[in-house]
Order: sequence, then C-alpha cells, then structure tokens
Amino acid sequence: MKKLITSSLLLICCFSTFCQNIYTLDSCRNMAIKSNKELLIADEKIKAASYEVKSSRAHYLPSVDASAAYMYNSKNISLISDKQAAAIGGMIDNATGALGSLFPDLAGSITGTDAIPGKLKEALTFDMHNIYVGTVSVTQPLYMGGKIRAYHDITRYSEELARTLKSTAVKDLIITVDQNYWQIISLVHKKKMAESYVNLLERLSRDVGDMLEAGIATKSDELTVAVKLNEAQIALTKIDDGLVLSKMLLSQLCGLPISDNYSLIDESAPPTMVPAPLITDMEDIFKRRTEIKSLRLVADIYKKKEVISRSAMLPQVALMGNYTLMNPHVFNGFQNKFDGMFTVGVGVKIPVWHWGEHHYKLKAEKSQTRSAILKLEDAREKVELQVNKALFQVQESNRTLLMTITNMDKAEENLNNAQIGFHEGMLTTQNVLEAQTAWLKASSEKIDAEIGVRLSDIYLSKAIGKNF
Repeated sequence: MKKLITSSLLLICCFSTFCQNIYTLDSCRNMAIKSNKELLIADEKIKAASYEVKSSRAHYLPSVDASAAYMYNSKNISLISDKQAAAIGGMIDNATGALGSLFPDLAGSITGTDAIPGKLKEALTFDMHNIYVGTVSVTQPLYMGGKIRAYHDITRYSEELARTLKSTAVKDLIITVDQNYWQIISLVHKKKMAESYVNLLERLSRDVGDMLEAGIATKSDELTVAVKLNEAQIALTKIDDGLVLSKMLLSQLCGLPISDNYSLIDESAPPTMVPAPLITDMEDIFKRRTEIKSLRLVADIYKKKEVISRSAMLPQVALMGNYTLMNPHVFNGFQNKFDGMFTVGVGVKIPVWHWGEHHYKLKAEKSQTRSAILKLEDAREKVELQVNKALFQVQESNRTLLMTITNMDKAEENLNNAQIGFHEGMLTTQNVLEAQTAWLKASSEKIDAEIGVRLSDIYLSKAIGKNF
C-alpha cells in the first residue's frame, strides 16, 4: 500500500512538472508583460508623471516661506564721533558759564558738566554685536497670464501620454511574443515534417539497397538516395538548432530561464481560418490606436506651451504678506529685544520691452504645434494604409492556406502513387525522389501558410487597435 501511495505521489509530481512546462499563448504574453524591464521603466515614468500632476496643483495655492539669519558685528554703531561729542560738551560748558555769570546764585549748583560728552557719546552708541532677523512670507498668485493652468494641463497630458506610451509598448511586446511563439510552432511542425522526410529517405535507402543486392538497381541510385538522405539530415539539424534558439529567445522575452525545457500548447493545434472583419469607420480605429492618441497628446502639450510663452508678455499679479521679527529693533527707539511687524501688499509685474524675446519664443512654440499636428495627420494616413494592407494580408493568407491544403493533398497522393509504382517496378528511384521533394515543398508551404494566417490576424488586430 505504501509503495502504491509513493508511486502515485511521484506520478502526480511528474505530471505537475510536465503541466508547468506547457505554456499557452496568453500565458507567454502575461509572463512577458510582468518581466519586461521596459514596461517596468514605463510604470516608473507613469508614477513620476502623476507626481508632477500633484506638484502642479500646488501653484494654485499660497506659498509660505520662512527664513532666519544671525549676524555678529565686531563693532557697535555710534551716531556721533568723539570729536563731535567733545564739541557738544564745549558748547554745553560755554552755555553753563554764561548762565553762571548771569545768575551767580546758580553757578554752584551746575556741576558735572565734564561728564556730558561721555554720556552723550554713550547714549548715541547702539549695541549691534548680535543681530537676529526672522521672516515668514506668504505669496498668493492672483493672475499669472494663464501659465499656471497651462502647466497643470501639460502635466495631466504628460501623465496620459506616459500611459499611452506604455500601452503601445505592451502591444509591441505582445506582437514580438506572438511572432516568436508562432515561429516556434512553425519550426516544431517543420521538424516533424523533416523527420518524416528523413524516415521516407531511410526507407527508400533500404529498399534501394535490397534492390541493389537483387541486381535490379544501380550503384548510382544508391548514391543519389544517400546524398538526399544526408541533405535531409543536415536540414533536420538546422531546424532543430533553430528551434532551440527560438525557444531561448521566447524564454528571454517571458522571463524564463534560458535553459528551461518547455512545450507550447499550440504545437498540435489544427490550422484555423481567420475571417477578415468589415472596416466601416476609420475614426473608431483612430481612437483605439495608442500611437494616434500619443501624437494628439503631444500636439495638446505644445498648444499649452504656447499659452506659457504668451503669459510672459502679460501682466502678473500676486498678493504678498510678510511678518518680520528682529533683534535689535527700532520700532520704539533702539532696543535690544525681539519685536516684529506685518506687511501686506500686492505686486504687479508688467513686461515692457525685451527686444522681441517673448514674441519670437511664442512663434517657435506655434511652429512646434503645427509640426506636431502635421505628424498626427501623417500618422492617420499611414494607419489607414496599414489597416487596408493588413486586411489584404488576411484575405491573401486565407486563400494561400486553402491552396496549400489542396496542394498538400495532391502531393501526398502523388507520393503514395510513386511509392506503389516504385515497389511494382514501374517507376524509378528518381521518380520517388521527385515525389518526395514535391511532398516536402507542399508540407513546408502549408506550414508557412498556417503560420501566415496566425500572424496576419495579429497584424490586423494591431492595425485596428484591438486589445489583445
């Protein structure tokens, strides 16, 4: 019983591992999208653009700034010099002497006039060793010529542009994955075809060898078959090498280990016809194509840049408010203590003359806008051509597939008849080799036609902007 349980568990593990190594087209697409570094970079660009949008909103709101400064001075400030103080003291002495001669009784009471110059000098000298200044300012834009709104619109367009560019990158990546996916399917089928061709030649080689021993075939027939067999084995080796390299490339696109051994679910899928859709309205296609949307956003961005350039020629108005704190202050004489005051005002900046700088810059932005619009119109024309071309390729690939299926049926019937005729002695070795070559060519064309139908459907889906 234990052996049965152990064997069952091993079987389940082996089956799970095998299942994990079988991938569908959708799983390959999803793995590629998750692991692609370019898409991860695109995500970061989208995040950066969204932060720019949030940053641009701040321009509508008042800005608050604070600043502070400290300065040490080695000397104080004196409003009068020592000479001026001595002169003032002399004038006071003369006045005191004259007053004493007129009023002798007061002469004795007027004393200490010698100290007046020093006290006057001290009174008019201010302590400026330590200076502290602090300011809080508030600025509210009232009118900036429309550049704040234009800048905000540019950031929104830039964010949307980053998203559309990522969407385009995703579709391009899916196209690349699909091409490699169906390339592998093509090589798998061609490998089976080459193996079948080698088997046919090996069987023919044995038959010719037997006939040579019986004396009904020549050495030339044997050598001809041997050369064809060698060529077929070389072709099989090349196909096998190409299959390994193609799987390595798909592994790299999907973020899988390069040495990972896997198979694709469509390796044994039957071919399908792809009906060509009826295209009635190109405007709907233009709306779905991310490339057109990206060019339209670029044109809108340049239009907003025109507004920014034009704003440089218009008046700019802002409301300003400040509170300044200082020590020492002179609001009530000179005092070594902190005190402050508020100031509120409106600032207006009017450009008068800049030698045509802003005018020429506006003209340059208008030229950029016209260039972007022309690129958009050119892209619309190319998209319309691309859609019609993709429709034609779908129809042509479907017709080609039908013809190759018919040719394959005829080639198989011809090969069977050639083999029967060869064994009955009615046909030669050369006839069998020609039938085998025709069968090989028809098989290869049929495989190419099957893959062409798949790829034409992918290209049409991209052309009409279909989401994968």
